[in-house]
Amino acid sequence: MARKILVVDDEKNIVDIVAFNLHKEGYEVIVARDGEMCLEAFEKENPDLILLDIMMPKMDGLEACRRIREKSQVPIIMLTARAEEVDKVLGLELGADDYVVKPFGVRELLARVKANLRRKQAPKTDDNSGVLRFGDIEIDTARYEVRRGGVSLDLTHREYELIKFLSSKNSQVFSREQLLEKVWGYEYFGDVRTVDVTIRRLRAKVEENPENPRYVLTKRGVGYYFKAEQQGE
Repeated sequence: MARKILVVDDEKNIVDIVAFNLHKEGYEVIVARDGEMCLEAFEKENPDLILLDIMMPKMDGLEACRRIREKSQVPIIMLTARAEEVDKVLGLELGADDYVVKPFGVRELLARVKANLRRKQAPKTDDNSGVLRFGDIEIDTARYEVRRGGVSLDLTHREYELIKFLSSKNSQVFSREQLLEKVWGYEYFGDVRTVDVTIRRLRAKVEENPENPRYVLTKRGVGYYFKAEQQGE
């Protein structure tokens, strides 16, 4: 069965180009023209991924994203024509998995769609399922859950994948480009802000003091790494 993509944008030319190329790749495409139509289509169609424009009439993409995240972890890629970083950051803070800036290349957009769908299909357990403990942090790979002090943390899919990957390579430093490839699953297209925002969001949830992190650390001028003494399984 074809994977179902909900495309939400009020610019007809953008929708036509995106829908045409998604159809060529074998996806089923549903179209919505504003945030209200987006929510209706989301409830009715149960899409596998949403491409969601930010600036739209009636209800903007940020509000639509927030409402969808209250119910679902469906992959959401934000589309924006505005260059201000606040739009990108806010979109991710509300739970979007990624964003692309207009005008975007079709190759880039398709790569990100495929990568996010692959992540959605990935199994929630692995061959080394169990509980990894790092200080007061527990990463439960069997339950697909992270706990701090015994309390389950409300991580997004991407945040979980990021901390699981970094903790599995304890003390190894990865550049933003490497993390895009390893965790996001696509090649570097020139914008690594997604990694920075996700790291910041992850720290806010797992660190007792995000401004002075204990686990998810920065190697200035290089990238990010996880540092903690493993206490056993």
